Amino acid sequence: MKVLETDRLIIRHLNVDDDEFIYQLVNDPSFIRCIGDKGVRTTEDARNYILNGPVAMYEKLGYGLYATELKEGNVPVGMCGILKRDTLPHPDIGFAFLPAYWKQGYAFESAAAVMKHAREVLGIDQVLAITTPDNEASARLLEKIGLRFERLIKLSEDAAEVKLFSNAPAE
Repeated sequence: MKVLETDRLIIRHLNVDDDEFIYQLVNDPSFIRCIGDKGVRTTEDARNYILNGPVAMYEKLGYGLYATELKEGNVPVGMCGILKRDTLPHPDIGFAFLPAYWKQGYAFESAAAVMKHAREVLGIDQVLAITTPDNEASARLLEKIGLRFERLIKLSEDAAEVKLFSNAPAE
């Protein structure tokens, strides 16, 4: 199901037919380094990841991570969307793209559209984001879409620190 459309992209619900794309994306070394190892070792694992993650969140909350694909050829290049983690007080924006599609503006184009959708359609005023401390490209993109660095946090006791960003007004 299509959620959004931009000049160059279609942003739509992920489904089990995206299993090969998700397998490739979540096993990319940059994804594992910056986001984490999701334990997806087969396309069957990828289908389960899609069903138990994004699809379950669509059903529960009406939003989640979406496939981001090029209009031209309907080629999936990444994912972008709003998540609600138990470990954060507000929904957060997340995105990941295959390295072949970096530095072409797709992440910004999709993230800006998702932020607008969160505000105008979903009614989500406060959006957070997290990045690894060394992920400067994602930090720059988050600032470009209106979020600012707040502080370092741990999502759990045994987790590494991550940078927390927010679009809340500065106090």
